[in-house]
Amino acid sequence: MKVASNTKLAEPDKNLPEQQEALTPKEAKNSLYEAQMLMDELQRRHKEDKLKYYKPHPKQETFHRCCKRNRWALGGNRTGKTEVGAVEAVWYARGNHPYKDIDRPMSGWVVSLTNEVQRDVAQQKILSYLNPKWIKGIKMREGRSDDYENGVIDFILVESIHGGLSTIGFKSCDQGRERFQGTSKDWIWFDEEPPLEIYQECVMRTLDCQGHIWGTMTPLKGLTWVYDTIYLNEKDDPEVWYIAMSWEDNPYLSAEEVQRLTLTLSDEELEARKHGRFVALSGLVYKEFKEDVHVIEPFPVPREWQDNISIDPGMDAPLCALFFAVDHDGTVYVVGEHYRSGWNINQHMRAIEELAYELDWKRDVRDHLSCIMDAAADQHSLQNEKSVAEIFRECGMNVNTNVNKSKWAGIQTVKQYLEPKPHYDEQRWANGKPKLLIFSTCTNLIKEIKSYRWKENPTGGKEEPIKKNDHAMDALRYYIMSRPEAHTHQSAFRNELLEHKKRLARRKAKERRLGR
Repeated sequence: MKVASNTKLAEPDKNLPEQQEALTPKEAKNSLYEAQMLMDELQRRHKEDKLKYYKPHPKQETFHRCCKRNRWALGGNRTGKTEVGAVEAVWYARGNHPYKDIDRPMSGWVVSLTNEVQRDVAQQKILSYLNPKWIKGIKMREGRSDDYENGVIDFILVESIHGGLSTIGFKSCDQGRERFQGTSKDWIWFDEEPPLEIYQECVMRTLDCQGHIWGTMTPLKGLTWVYDTIYLNEKDDPEVWYIAMSWEDNPYLSAEEVQRLTLTLSDEELEARKHGRFVALSGLVYKEFKEDVHVIEPFPVPREWQDNISIDPGMDAPLCALFFAVDHDGTVYVVGEHYRSGWNINQHMRAIEELAYELDWKRDVRDHLSCIMDAAADQHSLQNEKSVAEIFRECGMNVNTNVNKSKWAGIQTVKQYLEPKPHYDEQRWANGKPKLLIFSTCTNLIKEIKSYRWKENPTGGKEEPIKKNDHAMDALRYYIMSRPEAHTHQSAFRNELLEHKKRLARRKAKERRLGR
């Protein structure tokens, strides 16, 4: 007999052995029988009202709390992604979502790839969280209504806590786009990645009622429309959001099970099925980048941390200006970003000045900003008498074009900054802390670093990244190659304390390597 992993039972009585010794054989048998009856009753209650006992792990809870209208859980197998999709659907149908205001019966769809997948996965999950008392009607697409668990359901009528009936409809992608037309929906859940045409049709179904879409999937199909539309969010849709889930995020998955699953997968499959990362990313330049590690929420940056601005100039192409700060540990923070195409230098300069004002950025004694810039900015063209750097200087910017432009060395150095290292704050940085962190407001830098790829190189020659959407990548590389130094203006006591913590971290790391 199994007890659900998220059901916490009472601790055993420490005096139980002594009590058992005092019992007669008949009393002991009756006691065990009563305990078995109690366990059976707990199991029955849990199965009948599973939603009541649902305890999401932290990333599942983050997904449930998110209020974006188009949110996705990109996760490997056994990460709990399907669980969040099913629970969301039942909460919407019942009207008792703990983090969203639902005040009426709702109508939604659960979209699976095929009828069989619907029956075996999404439908089964939905039914496991629906108390039979809440079900007021079921229409079948295949099979008998008195054996609905083994058939293919068309829709379920669910009693809403606000009165009336909600509808959980089921669709499969193999029905074709036409079956998704013509009706408005309050919500739609995609269980795994649908074809683009069906996704687009479903988006239209939620427009007039400002409905919600969520998807749960393992990205096994390569760089599909989900990669562009959701992961990269190429159109900068403010309602698009995703979270990546890995095996480590699921506390109900044992270490032994993780090891067993790991041994059965190739490296590429492991990326998708363990971490929920897109396969076919073998050509990614910065594989070390993880959005949930390297991207942080903005905070007020101390003036003494502020270091420099790095600019990759462009006129028709985007100009990118990144603002950098460095803390006492030598950790580099990208704290601001200006990214725009089609502007002249005066327009760019005004935007950079406005951002500097918002960040309360440091200036020299003449009230000028300083930056580093691509050496090509010093070159004159046939159309212009003045170089880009000269025009920036006339606008009040101190421009330093003495930058190291070595692309290969720069990329390797950025990789080192992305690699987590042991840190004295093991509670905050249990898996190590990288030396490069990016504010979430730097959306174009984040988008570029996620899509920056090597060219295909069948001849085995020198590797070169694809020259496309790389303006923030160049600005980042220029700055990192300037060898930024740690901020050192601290009290002697704080310096001594930090050094002590670092020594402890190095000692622990060495002990782990030696297996102590």
